[in-house]
Amino acid sequence: MALSTGVVLRLLVVVMRGIAAPAPICSLLGQPALPLLSAEGDINIGAVFPLHRNALFKVHSFTSRPEKTPCISINQREFQFAQTLIFALEEINNSSDLLPGLSLGYQVYDSCSYAPLAIHSALALMNSPGPEDSLGDPSSCSRSPAVLGIVGESSSTSTIGISSLVGPFSIPVISHFATCACLSNKKKFPSFFRTIPSDFYQSRALAKLVKHFGWNWVGVVNSNNDYGNNGMATFMEAAWHEGVCVEYQESIHRTDPREKLLEVVKVIRRATARVVVLFMGLGDIVPLMNEMALEGDPGLQWVGSEAWITARMLTENKAYGFLRGAVGFAIRNARLDGLEGFLDKVHPSQAPDNTLLREFWETVFQCSFEGGSSTLCTGTESLAKLNNQYTDMSELRIPNKVYTAVYAIAHALHNLMTDIKNNTDSGKRPVYKPQQVLQYLKEVRFRVKTGEEIWFDDNGDVVACYDLVNWQQEEDGTLQFHVVGLYDSSMPPEQRINFNKGKLVWAGGQAEAPASVCSESCPTGTRKAVQKGKPVCCYDCVPCAEGEISNITDSNGCYRCDLEYWSNEKRDRCVLKPVEFLSYEEMMGIVLVFFSLLGSGVTTLVAVVFSIHKDTPIVRANNSELSFLLLFFLTLCFLCSLTFIGRPSEWSCSLRHTAFGITFVLCMSCVLGKTIVVLMAFRATLPASNIMKWFGPPQQRLSVLAFTLIQVLICVLWLTVSPPFPYKNMKTYKEKVILECDVGSAIGFWAVLGYIGLLALLCFVLAFLARKLPDNFNEAKFITFSMLIFCAVWITFIPAYVSSPGKFTVAVEIFAILASSFGLLFCIFAPKCFIILLRPEQNTKKHMMGKTSNDIRY
Repeated sequence: MALSTGVVLRLLVVVMRGIAAPAPICSLLGQPALPLLSAEGDINIGAVFPLHRNALFKVHSFTSRPEKTPCISINQREFQFAQTLIFALEEINNSSDLLPGLSLGYQVYDSCSYAPLAIHSALALMNSPGPEDSLGDPSSCSRSPAVLGIVGESSSTSTIGISSLVGPFSIPVISHFATCACLSNKKKFPSFFRTIPSDFYQSRALAKLVKHFGWNWVGVVNSNNDYGNNGMATFMEAAWHEGVCVEYQESIHRTDPREKLLEVVKVIRRATARVVVLFMGLGDIVPLMNEMALEGDPGLQWVGSEAWITARMLTENKAYGFLRGAVGFAIRNARLDGLEGFLDKVHPSQAPDNTLLREFWETVFQCSFEGGSSTLCTGTESLAKLNNQYTDMSELRIPNKVYTAVYAIAHALHNLMTDIKNNTDSGKRPVYKPQQVLQYLKEVRFRVKTGEEIWFDDNGDVVACYDLVNWQQEEDGTLQFHVVGLYDSSMPPEQRINFNKGKLVWAGGQAEAPASVCSESCPTGTRKAVQKGKPVCCYDCVPCAEGEISNITDSNGCYRCDLEYWSNEKRDRCVLKPVEFLSYEEMMGIVLVFFSLLGSGVTTLVAVVFSIHKDTPIVRANNSELSFLLLFFLTLCFLCSLTFIGRPSEWSCSLRHTAFGITFVLCMSCVLGKTIVVLMAFRATLPASNIMKWFGPPQQRLSVLAFTLIQVLICVLWLTVSPPFPYKNMKTYKEKVILECDVGSAIGFWAVLGYIGLLALLCFVLAFLARKLPDNFNEAKFITFSMLIFCAVWITFIPAYVSSPGKFTVAVEIFAILASSFGLLFCIFAPKCFIILLRPEQNTKKHMMGKTSNDIRY
């Protein structure tokens, strides 16, 4: 089972209490933990590596002392790390510039990929006796640690345990592969440093990478340990900020039962997400890939963390061919001159009693020094002829971090030694303490031979630089790592990731990035509406409402256009609202102009007819002068309707209402005069009546002028106080602007109409009273009928005018003007024209007098 951090920390508490407990006598209990690789120097450096993949656990009876836990399955990759450490130390010892006259030794322990054993190794390094000390010497438990720094461990969980243990004693720990962001907490891990970037940067870089390719619907699987859990938690947080949704999250450990692995494989294959982020250690991903390979290629795009994305053992296994196209961030590669030759020279003869070297040799050459059924190891085998994880020099990403960690301690020691020499005159060799090395590590700054500059920030971290690695299949069918981009945390946020899309190869060998979305992208003109009960990445595309737009894809909302703008049909752009008014070019305007000109033309024609027959009785009847004036004013009424058509302006708005009001009052004044003449004429037939002299032609003209003057005064007052003006009506229609004339003062407008209505009503009443006066051609009858039409039109006009929208308001007003004008024209003058043109025999004084014998002068 995987040992959780909580269990490790509880174990540490017990250990710390044991260390802190006062004891008058210190004696060794049990078997001491001895390093698997060691060499003595003036100053020793400790190291802990998981040199074996597994530890064999036994059930203890608690009746005897437990035996040492055996470890199995040597890890060639970690063995390479250990040899790289030795290579770096020998290189430093042979250098005349760094630590001259001082040799560095080492003690390498094996954690067997098991956190408690890593802690046990750290305890051994803290209490390891010097070369002259005896294991049975009680004083050996109270002296300073023999190592001034520890390199390791590879896993974050084991490193947490080691750092928690040695931190209170200020022993520096420099890890080459522990990337958990939690280790940056200086309160918990005050003596921790690392030469590999923190997952704080990697997790965010992976989230940005996923977002960049438009994958907002992914699945994630992580190792069930501190590395995987903390790294995935950071990724999830960063992904949420980037708008990436996670369909599922699974965690596994290499010790999980097969049923657990099959369950995870089932979830991955059944999910709709086509991109899977694997934040896993190499030891955890292998069992998962084994189960995945049993069911064939799942056709998924894999995104990996640095722990496995450059693991050569995965690319060499043909069963993992479905990983082709995988992408992920890896520690930047480097070239370490001389390392290859050093690794090839490793041989059991260098330390005949070293069981680790013998086990390594037997493992890589598949032989045995003991003989038996296996091939006998002769010792003449050559590592240079092998091609495995140990001898692979193409991927020195992590070995370079081991190399850098050793040099960091060496440079700190060198700076410490230099300062001590400069400040003391004693010829004795100084005694270096871990606390001193810790302080100098915080300030160290140097450049290794690979050209990389190394320094630690306040959290003990280095600048994060990653290669973007892509798995591509070569012509011979093998999978190779291709660097297609770079991530540098020292750059501005928008410039941290750079890569060449043209070099990328995706899952299945495709040249285009696969799609992995819960919902397709919403086009412009729509907005996203999250589906109920699902993540925000699952949404429906809802068209924007009228008057609203979205001009970007995947818009979360639609935005309302400004007041004078409206959305186009696609709802992706605001356009100026069309301005609507009654124009001469549209059909309605053309029809109204036609009838206006027709009315004025007919009126003119009637005037011509009356002018030709001006001496006939029917024309002379009832004051021909008023008839001609009425015809002239009716022509003006027809023509004034033209001022209502066209684009409203300040002058046209003022003209249309005043012209309409005055011309109609002129007409009503003439009709009223004619009605009064009829009444007065019949009153004049009474004996001793001279009433006609008080209402002769001069008085009739004066009455027309007086009635009109009142309307003129109303119009002048209206134009002075609050005249009509052009107005953009945006309330009636949302999608267009109605350009109309606002009446300004509603009182002035209705006063003009009211005065016209008052005159019309007066005409109607007088004509109605005179309708039964004796005469074959009683004009009062026709005036009565014309006033009925006039009043009916304008009474109907009021509700129609108020309720009609936009340009139809103007059309209703024009219609009322034309209808009432035609009503006056036809009702008053059509009967006379009929007699003049078609019944000339009736156009006599005798016929017109009928039963009345009086000769009435008109």
